[in-house]
Amino acid sequence: MSDKNERHKARQEKLKQAVDDKIAKAQTVKGLLIVITGNGKGKSTSGFGTVARGVGHGLKCAVAQFIKGNWECGERELLTRNGVDFHVMGTGFTWNTQDRESDTQAAEEIWLECEKMLQDDTLDLVLLDELTYMITYDYVSLERVITALNNRPPMQSVVITGRAAHRELIELADTVSEVRNVKHAFDSGVKALKGVDW
Repeated sequence: MSDKNERHKARQEKLKQAVDDKIAKAQTVKGLLIVITGNGKGKSTSGFGTVARGVGHGLKCAVAQFIKGNWECGERELLTRNGVDFHVMGTGFTWNTQDRESDTQAAEEIWLECEKMLQDDTLDLVLLDELTYMITYDYVSLERVITALNNRPPMQSVVITGRAAHRELIELADTVSEVRNVKHAFDSGVKALKGVDW
């Protein structure tokens, strides 16, 4: 075996030992709170990917979509056919509605459904898509969100997506990922592509 292969093998053995040690130490079993935030594209996509993974493993999943309208949604089309319940705010983007009162009422109606989901011990995974905006705009109080998350069933996992996640959500979360915008086709005048962007 060459010196290069020997060095590679030694590095990989060391890496494997480190990973094995971490696996051995990870003994807590509980539902996770995952926050996917940042200014880049892919937060909702990641959240829906997690739901698809859960469905594939036979988990019971549910989704609340804030911000989104009632237009065609590939994720919703696929996942509802596979038993995933959806609750959609349905007002569209807040810069289109420009009506704080109606947006707040719509957010409240969906949040009431979220509180039910977060109390339902038959649900293994709940996606709260774009929830961070509702907190930022003060359509839904941070205190209510934190209380519902803290009181959810112990084995229920929750994924929260959206820009500018509140620091208290970040502190509470088990896993936080920040999606950074490096380049986006839309900024170059490219239209959103059905099946890829939405």
